Amino acid sequence: MSQSFNIGAVRLDTVVESEFAVLDPHEVYPDCSDAHIAANLDWLVPRFYDPAARLLILAFQGFVIRSAGKTILVDTCVGDCKSRRRAVFDRQRRHWPDALARAGLAPSDIDIVVCSHFHVDHVGWNTQLVDGKWVPTFPHARYLFAQAEWDYWWSSAGRPNRDRTGDYMADSIVPVVEAGLVDFVATDHRIDAAVTLVPAPGHTPGLVCVAVQSDGRRAILASDVLHTPLQLTYPDWSTRFCADPAQSRRTRKAFIERYADSGVLVLPAHFPAPTGGYIERDGTAYRFRYAG
Repeated sequence: MSQSFNIGAVRLDTVVESEFAVLDPHEVYPDCSDAHIAANLDWLVPRFYDPAARLLILAFQGFVIRSAGKTILVDTCVGDCKSRRRAVFDRQRRHWPDALARAGLAPSDIDIVVCSHFHVDHVGWNTQLVDGKWVPTFPHARYLFAQAEWDYWWSSAGRPNRDRTGDYMADSIVPVVEAGLVDFVATDHRIDAAVTLVPAPGHTPGLVCVAVQSDGRRAILASDVLHTPLQLTYPDWSTRFCADPAQSRRTRKAFIERYADSGVLVLPAHFPAPTGGYIERDGTAYRFRYAG
């Protein structure tokens, strides 16, 4: 299921933990009706929506960027053996490091880990369970956390959202901080000449995209600015999981406008394989065209 893309001198790989029909569209999008789904079935099925289950199909995956001799991992999925309130995430055993191995990597090969934001499905493999203790999965890496994201999730505003899913901060964030592996950075932090963080607040206050530019080619890891292509048809739709739905809407609409018909490869975190593609104008709305 994993895919590879060459962005100039930079190689980018998807590393999939799982991909399945998981979310009720009415749960994730407050504005969604049965009529919206019916009006878009011609392109939603079979890649993005399972009509029998009446669920949206999402990928849960990380991204490996090989740039300037460094190996950068963006997002670490749900994780195994972790207590979570959503049943499909609870105490998973998907052995995601096996998928990394198929991409030619061991955990010790990772130089930098970027968490685009602190949601349960983006931080899980920061740690693994060893002898009853949560320890960093990538012991030689520096973990880059946006300071704004850290500040929010420890605040009185962020704590209720942590509690909603199970305390992933305790098992997936705090252990790497305590191990001294974390660098707190600005949301526009530059990793190297080709790889830069791009602020995209709204879904969470410190959410970042990751932009790659090399030899005239460009790509952007869009994280959760877009969860499914329905948000290209309906750009006003924010999710129930957005900390600030209005800001999320502004960020998403600006993102779509910026990258539509731009030739920039866009890789939203949850789009099913092959994930990467292009935003194109479609009348007064937009559509997603997969690369290749």
